[in-house]
Amino acid sequence: MASKFEIFAALHVPGDPLVLYNIWDVGSALAVVRAGAKALATGSHPVADANGWPDGQQVPIDFALANAKRIVDAVELPVTVDFEGAYSGDPEEGGANVARLKHTGAVGCNFEDQVIGGEGLHPVDLQVKRIAAIRNAVGDDFYINARTDLFLKTQTYDGALVDQVIERGKAFADAGASGFFVPRLSDPKQIERVVREVRLPLNVIAFPGAPEKKVWADAGVARISHGPFPHRALMAKLEEMAREALS
Repeated sequence: MASKFEIFAALHVPGDPLVLYNIWDVGSALAVVRAGAKALATGSHPVADANGWPDGQQVPIDFALANAKRIVDAVELPVTVDFEGAYSGDPEEGGANVARLKHTGAVGCNFEDQVIGGEGLHPVDLQVKRIAAIRNAVGDDFYINARTDLFLKTQTYDGALVDQVIERGKAFADAGASGFFVPRLSDPKQIERVVREVRLPLNVIAFPGAPEKKVWADAGVARISHGPFPHRALMAKLEEMAREALS
């Protein structure tokens, strides 16, 4: 019988992407399960927003881990967790933190390369060390979805930027990443190039105005996340309903 780790990894099929409608607590997890999800993924922003903290590792790590365990324990599906920068810039400490996350029952995590609380991105050589340390700490089965925030740090989405994305993607693959996440990468031609040149399943994020799922599937995307947008839409609807009730 396949493990949850194996089931989750196998869901990443270029051309038939896994859709992850991001959750933040047990209630949202159960709703998405009832909707027919094949796997679940938290988003750091909605977890923070729903519990009164800013995003950017401001959610205390013990709370984040306890929240992950509550979700894992409530569902049968594989659960991956948005773990931001693993709560440390130090490779070994970050690896130890992700090992704690694996202990909750999570099958994987997002791990990003931006300097949280600082400027820009971590240098490629340091990010490679961080990914390698995580892989060493969690073993071969845990799904490390290595994220680059290059597209989030600029408004110039040109070929030179894609060159940098590909450079990081190749380095992350060599360091032991399982998948490659490029938020805000959306152009099908650029996606096709990344898919062709980086040997990892590609994850993109759906956002208002983004191409339809089929367009991305045809370009070779293997995973589509929804990030903070489900929580934002739900809170806007709640506010609208409350305003109507209170008027």
